[in-house]
Order: sequence, then structure tokens, then C-alpha cells
Amino acid sequence: MPIPDYISTKMSDIQTIQTKAYSGQKPGTSGLRKKVKIFQQEHYTENFIQATLSAIPGGPEGKTLVVGGDGRYFSPEAVQIILRISAANGIKHIILGQNAILSTPAVSALIRSLKTDGGILLTASHNPGGPDNDFGIKFNISNGGPAPEEVTNKIHKITETISEYKQINLPDLDLSKTGEFTHGPIKVTIVDPVTNYIQLLKDIFDFEMIKNWLHNTSPKPTVLFDALNGVTGPYGRAIFVDELGLDESSIQNCVPKPDFGGSHPDPNLTYAHELVERVEKENIEFGAASDGDGDRNMIYGKGAFVTPSDSVAIIADWAEKAIPYFKGGIKGLARSMPTSGAIDIVAKDKGLEVFEVPTGWKFFGNLMDAGRLSICGEESFGTGSDHIREKDGVWAIVAWLSILAAANKEKPGCGINDVLMQHWKKYGRSFFSRYDYEECESEGAEAMMDHLRKLFASSDFVGTELKATSSETSFKVAEADDFSYTDPIDGSISKKQGLYIKFADGSRIIFRLSGTGSSGATVRLYVEKYSKNEAEYGHDAQDGLKPLIEVALSVSKLKEFTKRDKPDVITDSLDLTGKKHNGDEVTKE
Repeated sequence: MPIPDYISTKMSDIQTIQTKAYSGQKPGTSGLRKKVKIFQQEHYTENFIQATLSAIPGGPEGKTLVVGGDGRYFSPEAVQIILRISAANGIKHIILGQNAILSTPAVSALIRSLKTDGGILLTASHNPGGPDNDFGIKFNISNGGPAPEEVTNKIHKITETISEYKQINLPDLDLSKTGEFTHGPIKVTIVDPVTNYIQLLKDIFDFEMIKNWLHNTSPKPTVLFDALNGVTGPYGRAIFVDELGLDESSIQNCVPKPDFGGSHPDPNLTYAHELVERVEKENIEFGAASDGDGDRNMIYGKGAFVTPSDSVAIIADWAEKAIPYFKGGIKGLARSMPTSGAIDIVAKDKGLEVFEVPTGWKFFGNLMDAGRLSICGEESFGTGSDHIREKDGVWAIVAWLSILAAANKEKPGCGINDVLMQHWKKYGRSFFSRYDYEECESEGAEAMMDHLRKLFASSDFVGTELKATSSETSFKVAEADDFSYTDPIDGSISKKQGLYIKFADGSRIIFRLSGTGSSGATVRLYVEKYSKNEAEYGHDAQDGLKPLIEVALSVSKLKEFTKRDKPDVITDSLDLTGKKHNGDEVTKE
């Protein structure tokens, strides 16, 4: 039953509920992600929310939090739990997205613009949703970014020994109405999920320049945005239809669904196949997709796929002349360690500081808060800037619209491939690919990593010539190690962030395990080769990288340890003839 606008509650209404601790409630940078059925266990979600509130720096008393998420299955129930436990723990004010909807970037933006004490995000990002799939809870701190390890470790420690939690048994709040409400002792403000974020984008970008390109160019550019039934649907409609004046046909899958329509809301060539197929069939010049919670993006046009590594480098290169937010200059650039070095070359050319950090957006946040970083990205389709403290898929998409609009002012008819080729001719091309082996048996995946560590530790490994299996090509090992990072701001050290081999010719192969899925482990293999040979720039990445990939599979014994013959997803570049890669198959459109 929806409650009236005012419900009075006395301190005597606080209930202390006895509970038992659950193992495995250790949140990472991406929060706690498990199957829905695990969160539905008695007291499981309540335990984690109580631990999160107790771990807030300075305690929960009198705090203001933003709450929202990607709309996945179990979100409404989780919101009511958060409200009941917050009421008993002294939280003063909750700012809640209507129908529990707020993209991850929108939460970060609200935390920062309203100067709240943090936020609770209900998301498992790009993971599938529904009663048999994934749910997640994540805490962001007052800078708008993911909680640092000192906070997540405290949450975990509390979950290990928790024996009770506090709640006030409030009736369910109607999440569909915007406005201010008194819910027991808490003030609840339910906001439109889109308004604050769209205004932020309008402050960053020149929407009139984009509109002029879209409407006053002959022939008019064609556009397609795919929200993959995730949270960015309302944001995409607000931007493409309401702000830019495009037809409804310019957007698809823009109604958030609890199960994402049965699809995998991850914007890559495999899972965004519906977008890819329409773009190729209808000769659409600019296609883009975002993921379940809105922090990832993919840029794809007819015969033109932009790798995330190239994307962040190109945004950095164009930022000062295409995006008003950066007209005052760029503070610095950064990438995650597995991401190709394309952005490093841009930084060198512009005389900017560049940082190589572990995977995890919190590392970028420290640099941003210190005023040393403006634009950054990860090869896993995450791109962003210091406007918030999360990666931001919709921001990256509008950045690319801005780049194309600016490029067309310089040279009418300039498309995605033209921008790519122009960039490569100036800076060279980093051929890059990532192989994802999803939900592998953890034991085999760990054994593979142990095998590599032992190999790296042997005294004669550096200097070894590793040969490809199908050719005479060989690569001389120049360096092999487990990446570690010392944060230049707070001095913290992060170890075991990914195993890498650097070869004498500058090529790299990297191995990482990812635990963001709710079951098993994802093995990620990365390969990179840099080229200044202009004749190669239009070639397919898989052709140029084949010898390196063979070496990587051989030296790691990946197939033997994981029992996998092929990856689930290949992320690479599209060659300029229009081939794309899904799994280990190559299809011609």
C-alpha cells in the first residue's frame, strides 16, 4: 500500500532484528554482485545495507544519500529495505530516482551537485538481469565516486560478524511520484532521473553545434542510439529526441526493463548485435549503445567500429576544440593498464601528464580530485572525464557527436572512419584486441595465473624468444611482471593488478581475472601492437595480431587450464571493409 505524504515515527518504533552473518559479502570497486536469489535470502540484503550504513565515514547519523539504480529485477524491494534500515540508523534525507531509476553517472552527478554524503547504487552494471540473473549494491562516497578500499574493507569486516540490524517497519513508499515526502523520520525527495544529468551535459557540450550538423548538413547524417533495454533509455530519448530534435527512429530499446528484455546489456559487437545489424543494413552513419547502468559505451558506424582505446585517445585529441568544457585546457590524461597506449601518444604530443593505473575507476577519481586528470578511459568500453567520478557512457556518445560536428565544420562529409584515419596518420595506430572467457571454473583460471607467475619468476624468461605457432614470427621478452601501482596522491600501493609481458618491439600481452560476474571467473587476455606503417592502418586487427595471440595462448596454456577452445567475446577493431568479430567467428556484413 502506498503511504500518505506524512508518517510519524517515534524512536520507540526502531526494531532490532537478530540475524546471522553470511560469508562472501566482500564488495569490490563495483560493489557486491550476486545472483538475485542470493540477495533474496532472509536478512541477506538487510545485513549488507546495515554494514554499508555503519561503514559510512563519520557514521550514518544526519547524513544525506542519493539512491537509485538501473531498474533491474529486485530493485524496488531493495529500495524499501534501504528506506526502512536508513530510518532506524539516523539517515536524515534520501534523494531517490523516480521508480528507483538513476544511471550510475546520474547518481555521481547528483551526489556532486547536491553535495550529499554519498549514494547507494542498485546495479550489476552490464550483467544480465531478471530473477535468475544478477543484482548488485554499491556505495559511492561524497566525491561521487566508488568507495575506496578502506570503506569497502570496513563494510566486509562488519558483514563477517554482524548479529543484528536496525529497522523501522515502515509501509512501502510509492516510488512513482516525484516530490518531497516525510517517510517516518526521513525526508525523501523523489526526483526525475533525467533532469539534473541532462543539464550537466548541456553545460559541458555545444548542443547547438551538434544540432546544426545533424539538421543543416546535406544529406542529413543518420543516427541510431540503443539503450539495450537498460537505464539510459530515458536519457537517450531526452538527448536525441527532445534536445537534438531527431525522430523516434533514432533510438531503440529505450524503455528500461527489469530483465533487460532477456538480453545481455553490454555494448560490444557481440551483445549489441541488433544495433550493429541495423547500422550495416540501413547504412547508418553514427550508431551508439550504452549498458545496463549507463557507464559504458560503444561507438559504431557503417563499416566503422571505434575501439575504446582509440575512442578515449581521439576524445582527448579533439576535446579543446570540440567540447566547450575543455576550452580552458586539459589537466592530464590517464588509462587503465590493459588499455592500449594510444592516449599516451596524444599526451606526449600535447605535453600533458599521463597516468597508467589499475582497472577500477576509483584510481582515476584520486587524480581528478587532486586536479591532475581531465580525461580517461578503460578498454572495457568505459570512458569519462572529471565532470563526475564515474565512467559515463552517454557523455562519451555526446563527445563523439561533438567531434563529428566539429570535424564536419573543417571538412564537410567527415565520418567516423575519416576521424579514425586522420588520427592514425598523425599518431600511429595501436592494434588492440581483448578476448573474454566468461564464467570459467575459478580453480583452473587461478592455476593458469599461478603457472604464469612461476614462469615470470624464472631467471631465464626475460630474453626468451616466443614463437607463433603458424608462422616464423617470434617475439623477444623484454619484461614480465605483475602490475603494481603506487598512487601518486595518497601513496597507497595496489599489487597483483594483471600479469603482463612486454616484448622488445613494444608489443604487449596481458592476463587478468575479473570477478565482476556473480559466478565463476572471467579470464581476460589483451594483446597490443603499435604501428607507424600507414599501409597497415586499414587492416583488420585480428590479422595483424594473430602471431601475438598465438604466443599468448601458448605461453599461458589457457586452453588447457580453462578447458575453453574459444572466447565468448572478442573486442577489437573493425577493418575498413566491414568485417566484425563475434566470439571466434568472423562474419562479413
